[in-house]
Amino acid sequence: MATHSAIVTVGLKAPLEIHQVPTVAPQEGEVRVRVEWTASTPLDLHQNDGGLLVKHPQVLGDGIAGLVVEAGPAVKRLQVGDKVFGFAWREQKEKAHQEFSTVPEILLAKLPNGFTLQEAVTLPNNFVTVFHAVTTDLGLSAPWPRPAAYTPPHGKDAILIWGGSSSVGQFALQILKYYGYQNLITTASKRHHDYLESIGATSVFDYNDSNVTKAILETVSQKSSGPSIPFIFDCIGSKDGSLAPIAKVAQRGAKVAVLLPVIVKDSTESTAPEYSMDVHGSAEWEDGVHTSGVRTHFYLDNGFFRENLQPIIMPTLLRDGVVAPNKQRIIEGTTLLERAQKAMDALRRKEVSGERLVWRVAD
Repeated sequence: MATHSAIVTVGLKAPLEIHQVPTVAPQEGEVRVRVEWTASTPLDLHQNDGGLLVKHPQVLGDGIAGLVVEAGPAVKRLQVGDKVFGFAWREQKEKAHQEFSTVPEILLAKLPNGFTLQEAVTLPNNFVTVFHAVTTDLGLSAPWPRPAAYTPPHGKDAILIWGGSSSVGQFALQILKYYGYQNLITTASKRHHDYLESIGATSVFDYNDSNVTKAILETVSQKSSGPSIPFIFDCIGSKDGSLAPIAKVAQRGAKVAVLLPVIVKDSTESTAPEYSMDVHGSAEWEDGVHTSGVRTHFYLDNGFFRENLQPIIMPTLLRDGVVAPNKQRIIEGTTLLERAQKAMDALRRKEVSGERLVWRVAD
C-alpha cells in the first residue's frame, strides 16, 4: 500500500514526529484530498500535552483545506480538481495533519470564489461548533434557509459570549447577528473591542477588569422573573478564567454552554495540564442554572446538519459575507514537522489572540 507523511503525537508533552501512514483509497461517498493547509487548535495541544482522547501514537488535526485528487463511487457533489475545506476527525484516514486525507464528501465544502484555502481553513471546526452549540446546547433557533424577515423567538434576550475574540466567539457573533439576535454581549481584551462591535457585538467588556461581572449585570435589564442573561456561551472553557466569572452572572433558569474540556490547569513548558469534563462541578452555580458541555463531534447526530452544515451552509455564508475568515498567522518552516511543532509550541505559550495558527501541510 502507498504511504504518506503524517504529523503524530507520540507521548505526553513529547516532540511531534513524522510517521508514514497508509494512503487510503476512497470508498463509496468519499474523496481523497491532498491537504495543502491546516489550522492548529487547542485540541491539538490537549491531545499532545494531556493525552485527551488519545491513544499514542495518533495523527493530529481536524481542519482540512486542499485539492480533491481522487473520488470514490457514488460521490455526487465533488470531483477531482475541486478545492475544498472541511472539518473531519473520526478516524486516522480523515485527520488533517497529513499529506492526504480520505473523507466523506458530506464533511467538505467547495471553496467559494474570492477566497484562498489558507483563509477558508479557519472556518470548519469552529463554524460547526457554533451551529451545534447554539441549537443543541442553548436551544436557540437557526433555521436553514433563513426565512425572509426572520425574527427569532429570543431575538431580544441577552446572550453572553465569553471569549468573543476567539475563533468560536467570532463566528458566534456573526451567525447570531445573521439570525436576528440583537442583544449580543461579549468579553475580550481591549484591543479586540472595535472589531467585535463591527461583527455584531452590542456590548464588549474587558475580561481583565476586576469588576467585569458587575459591569455586565449593570448593562442588562434586571427581570422580575427569569434570568437577566438567559443564554451564555463560554468559548474558553477555563475553570478559573471563564467558568468562575460566568457563575457570578448566571442566574436561575439560565442556559450555559461550555466548550470542553474544562481546563483546570493550563499546559506550560514545565507543567502538565489538567482537565475536567464536569461543567457543573467546575464552578459554584446558582440553583436552577442549566449547564452543558459542548460536544461538537456529535453534530452528525442531527440528520439535517449532517447533510447540509458543511457542504451547503458553511460555503454559502462565507460566499455571502455573513461570516469572514479569522485572521491568520502563517507558521513558516522548511519542513512539515518544523511547521507543526512551531504551531504546537505557539499554542502552549499562549501566543495566539484573535487569530488562527495556519500552516502548509503538503509542499
